[in-house]
Amino acid sequence: MTDERIEFFFDLSSPWTCLAFHNLPAILERTGVTARYRPILVGGVFNAVNPAVYAAREQADNRRMAHSWKILKDWARLAGVPMNFPSVWHPAKSVQAMRFAAALEDDQAALERFTRAAFASYFGRQENLDDPDILEVVAIAEGLDGAAIRAAAGSDRVKARLRANTQEVVARGGYGSPTIFVDGTDMYFGNDQLPLVEAALTSKS
Repeated sequence: MTDERIEFFFDLSSPWTCLAFHNLPAILERTGVTARYRPILVGGVFNAVNPAVYAAREQADNRRMAHSWKILKDWARLAGVPMNFPSVWHPAKSVQAMRFAAALEDDQAALERFTRAAFASYFGRQENLDDPDILEVVAIAEGLDGAAIRAAAGSDRVKARLRANTQEVVARGGYGSPTIFVDGTDMYFGNDQLPLVEAALTSKS
């Protein structure tokens, strides 16, 4: 018996989100719960509540950021996740990719497949995350109807949904990707807080 107790708000352009997405299933398996994946535009979140991210990127001598790339590669090796990053597209625009993801939100199994493949496209093969042609091919390779997803991604309904998800995570206290909620109100951020997510799930079960 599973229980959807986790909400995973995410943007495909984030390498830490890529790691968290790959590491989360083991926690779900151990705890017997399920997650709902919620696409957002992390740029919209930064604009609303965390503009310091942009300033940090512009500091060529930012030691913390420089060290974070080393830690990112360490985490990737530990998780067994290819991490060919930063890429030529960094910092990536992700509007098109997240519209594709939002178009799939009601089909969580398809969204998971597309998300995993899109991460491999961007962080593995260094393909352009904001190119609809590439995204359509990524979807087709996963057995999905890439043309239909692309058409839906351009609809007002899907655009509104993505905006609503982004506004929701900000309203609930989020400040980046991934933002993870346990049981609705218990918020965590990033790949490195996944052990705390698991502890919260087991302590409340």
